[in-house]
Amino acid sequence: MAHVSKRDFLKGAAATAGALALSPFAGIEQAFAGTANLGADVVARDNDLWDDLRAQYGVTHDFIQLENGYYSLAATPVLEAYIGHVRRVNAVSSYYMRTTQYADKQRSRDALAKMLGCAPGELIITRNTTESLDTVIAGHDWKPGDEAVMAEQDYGAMLDMFKLQARRYGLVNRVIQIPMDPKSDDEVVQAYEAVITPRTRLLMVCHMVNITGHILPIRKITEMAHRHGVEVMVDGAHAFAQMDFTLADLGGVDYYASSLHKWLGTPLGAGLLYVRKDRIPGLWQLYGDIGAADDSIGKLNHTGTHPVATDLAIMDAIAFHESIGIQRKSARLRYLQRYWTDQVRGTPRIIINTPSQPARSGAIANVGVAGVTPGDLAKRLMSEFRIFTVAIDGAGVHGVRVCPQVFTTTAELDQFVKALKTIAA
Repeated sequence: MAHVSKRDFLKGAAATAGALALSPFAGIEQAFAGTANLGADVVARDNDLWDDLRAQYGVTHDFIQLENGYYSLAATPVLEAYIGHVRRVNAVSSYYMRTTQYADKQRSRDALAKMLGCAPGELIITRNTTESLDTVIAGHDWKPGDEAVMAEQDYGAMLDMFKLQARRYGLVNRVIQIPMDPKSDDEVVQAYEAVITPRTRLLMVCHMVNITGHILPIRKITEMAHRHGVEVMVDGAHAFAQMDFTLADLGGVDYYASSLHKWLGTPLGAGLLYVRKDRIPGLWQLYGDIGAADDSIGKLNHTGTHPVATDLAIMDAIAFHESIGIQRKSARLRYLQRYWTDQVRGTPRIIINTPSQPARSGAIANVGVAGVTPGDLAKRLMSEFRIFTVAIDGAGVHGVRVCPQVFTTTAELDQFVKALKTIAA
């Protein structure tokens, strides 16, 4: 069996985790050559360019993948780098875990903090958005009669965690309905403000609603909540690495969470949690690790032994993402959504459950067909047209969620539009 020295291991890890971050991926560099002086909206409409980028992904040929919001496949260079990390860690096993993993994870954490626009000491790497937000919800020292505000359209796992706190501590949950197609930001802000009372301690809000793609006015909601002395926790599962923003744009939110396997393209098993520095001492950790100071975010990050190769691959996914550029990526994703929704909006029996104003949505949209249940619509799209979506049937939303990615082609969306119109007819 070949001996792997510490020096050889560290050189191998650096070659993958570091080299990719220092230089663009060759395939992307070639695909985007000559676009530096073009606006993102112009680049977004260049289908030939994005077809070249598609070659960087191992996209299935068995069906059209329009459910990239749950988990989007990693680009092939990122996947290969990840496999390399698995092999190198496996080769030295516990040696890596006891000597190197924490410094490597810190580098990935620092890179994520730079993307989000926060201090490294305010961010931890988790497994996903659910773990991140549940850490905050369960970490509060709730008293009977305390209140929290949320929306029926929020993600079910977090709503369940709030329900658990209600059963355990007497928390009162105020649940609103987000306007489906608001005419103004104020309409959304007022829906939240209407249920705030002097007992309200925390407001949870989606940056982008996962079932409809609705982008909410986070800065305005945050400023309103803070005027009432209420903390704001943002579910950014579908905004981070899809939308062009930093925390400075959001009005001083107290907590922000996201998953990295959705729009950043990291292999499964990584998420992030931001906690504003002054909020850290007030949170209880979920696991009994008391080795970190009360004002250190490290107290919330006891993960035990876990697949560390995913932490290493974060750097590779960031390098790939930045080679495309967030402005180009965001513009392309919005273009793809409007490409198909504009073709079917107003068609008899077709119902779009996503705001009509372009600025209020990104890649994700939701569509239903009158007289067809969401479950049946998803089944027919797959069985008759080989198009994969996911049925959403609750919280006032009845349709299928459609999530294209940067590798999705307009030709695939043309097939989807044809299928929708066929079913509606």
